[in-house]
Amino acid sequence: MTVTKSLSLTLEQFLKLPETKPPSEYINGEIIQKPMPKTRHSRLQGKIINTVNKVTEANKIAYAFPELRCTFAGRSIIPDIAIIRWENIAFDDNGEVVDDVVIAPDWTIEILSPEQSSNRVTGNILHCIKYGCQLGWLIDPDDRSILIFQPQKEPELKYGKDDLIILPGIELNLTVEEVFGWLKMS
Repeated sequence: MTVTKSLSLTLEQFLKLPETKPPSEYINGEIIQKPMPKTRHSRLQGKIINTVNKVTEANKIAYAFPELRCTFAGRSIIPDIAIIRWENIAFDDNGEVVDDVVIAPDWTIEILSPEQSSNRVTGNILHCIKYGCQLGWLIDPDDRSILIFQPQKEPELKYGKDDLIILPGIELNLTVEEVFGWLKMS
């Protein structure tokens, strides 16, 4: 993870910079480059996105986006998965999604990478919750746990056969064990 202290760079100036690979986030005056995802991260990300979209897209309930830049309340972050309720997705006159998302996702999911600071990632989830997000997951592949965040509630740490909390309105039942079971491909 690369951190560049930029006290003189505003959020507006940051947004005009060319995108980096991997992408960078703007948090508290710092430009922080996200680590490049590895296999476990990518596998979990893809399976969660497909699972959510399978039960939400056809009925226009919500949509799960991978690596979507969300800029709101002084930050520009890129959750690993941003799930937005259909009524909160901005569309143009042609019915296409608008590129710039300027709201917190309704459900944010982060998959912790070994080189990431869990506090920094948790800070992004808490920022989302503070500004309208209804649910946050912090997935830790190393200890096979998922930390759940909700507004006005204490975080809940889930393991094994524990049922996961899903965004209301999404008909999906998952356990921690099922999520990490997706890592097995043979």
